[in-house]
Amino acid sequence: MRLDLATWQEVDAYLKNSRGIIIPTGSTEQHGPMGLIGTDALCSEQIANEAGKKIGAYVAPTLAYTPAPFNMSFPGTISISVGLFEALVTEIIVSLIHHGFNKIYFINGHGANLEPLRQVADAFPRINIRIKSWWDFDSVDSLRQNNFGDWEGMHATPSEIAITQATHRTLPPGDASKPPKKLSASFMKAHAGDRHGPPDQHRKEFPDGRVGSHSALANSKVGRKLIDAAVIALTHDYLAMKETKQPVE
Repeated sequence: MRLDLATWQEVDAYLKNSRGIIIPTGSTEQHGPMGLIGTDALCSEQIANEAGKKIGAYVAPTLAYTPAPFNMSFPGTISISVGLFEALVTEIIVSLIHHGFNKIYFINGHGANLEPLRQVADAFPRINIRIKSWWDFDSVDSLRQNNFGDWEGMHATPSEIAITQATHRTLPPGDASKPPKKLSASFMKAHAGDRHGPPDQHRKEFPDGRVGSHSALANSKVGRKLIDAAVIALTHDYLAMKETKQPVE
């Protein structure tokens, strides 16, 4: 159930029985030669909307403008500062609390969002806030590894491309038809959470935008399986959360 397609009276009635809401977070950044610029936001939004409909939970508008400074040398990327992102998320949470929401689930699709989201969540100790990236669910990760293995890589991954193929469109591989440079385990650990260098350096190191990810392995059938697995996992995880019992000012 989409919050932006509801009326205030419908939300008022909802809050008499439930105080939970799902917020998808993504990015607006390049995703290689065959990946849509909105990939991160599109993936989390699709999963959130299907889960919300399944369990009767409201889903807030997707946060698609987020920090992605390392990709600013690729046309189409829009990046905001970490401070601005944290301030925006803080004010969104304050607004939701004002109306009575006290169980907030962030379903994330962009690694650079994680640390800022955690910093904001820590500032609301009396509110039940959960942050989960859709690929971190065990069932989803198993699908990723079974289908793509080491070629999943870190950015413009075949799994996220597969999801957008299932929900939006499939583009020819183009430059992505050739495998990218494989990443070492130490590189992936050091750069987890999108800890990449300056934009010019990042593009020089990964000129087609892929970071160890063989995007051309993606296909829409696997994308649909990934969505279904993530929706099931998200619904279970969301329903397991407890609503805050303490009064919230």
